[in-house]
Amino acid sequence: MISIEAYKGRIPAWCPGCGNYSILRAFKETFIELDIAPHEFTIVSGIGQAGKFPHYLRCNTFNGLHGRTLPVATGIRLANHRMPVIAVAGDGDCYGEGGNHLMHAIRRNIGVKLFVHDNQIYGLTKGQASPTSMEGVITKNQPFGVLSGQLNPIALAVALDCSFVARGFAGDIVHLKKLMREAINHNGFALLDILQPCVTFNKVNTYDWYRQRVYYIGDDYDPEDRISAFEKSLEWGERIPIGIIYLNRRQTFEERIPFLKDSPLINHELFTDRWRDSLKKAFDEFF
Repeated sequence: MISIEAYKGRIPAWCPGCGNYSILRAFKETFIELDIAPHEFTIVSGIGQAGKFPHYLRCNTFNGLHGRTLPVATGIRLANHRMPVIAVAGDGDCYGEGGNHLMHAIRRNIGVKLFVHDNQIYGLTKGQASPTSMEGVITKNQPFGVLSGQLNPIALAVALDCSFVARGFAGDIVHLKKLMREAINHNGFALLDILQPCVTFNKVNTYDWYRQRVYYIGDDYDPEDRISAFEKSLEWGERIPIGIIYLNRRQTFEERIPFLKDSPLINHELFTDRWRDSLKKAFDEFF
């Protein structure tokens, strides 16, 4: 079995006590249990504290623009759909700047696994409100409280018929690992929203605040019941469910492309006579 040292990257520069440390640990242990080596997967990240995640791992990575994680992850997945592709983003990065890309990745059902480090604040840029900040919360840039309504990413994903929707908590590594395994093994797009306390800039949604509210979804719950899933997704406040909230085993984007049926794009011969003729014809139309 691969050792945890095999995934060791740079020394993290997160604040002591940051929930990102737990997510990083859970991620490493999950990939060890799945027996996936560092060279066998790719992480795509954007900008933010969550965007630094692949720097602290040994892996293939692409660190791109703020909010543009999913388009790059989609391209990599289409180039080689046999390789796991993980998109890592913060709540501002993904639900703010990248909200439009999230919507279309869900619609396509591309086989990318999206892990959102949701601390309900912009941590890298020092504490202004993010789309998931609760209404009324006072921040450095909102001294009179957040005036916009709080975005509910779980409800949004269920409404868009995302094929895998789950919520985890950085304060429970064992449970979080289980959700990561399920997301990675899922055939299609997976959204895992991870409640991640920011000990420096978010003094409301603390570890204690979450521990008083989160509860585990029971075995009697059916995640394939979309109506129940939507009702479950609306729970927030005194009780916050964690676990797999919605599951729809529908056809993936890769499965709809005949060209990818037998082999990944990277294995195709791109410069046969047929392809050269096709390219020449296309270029001739522009020159």
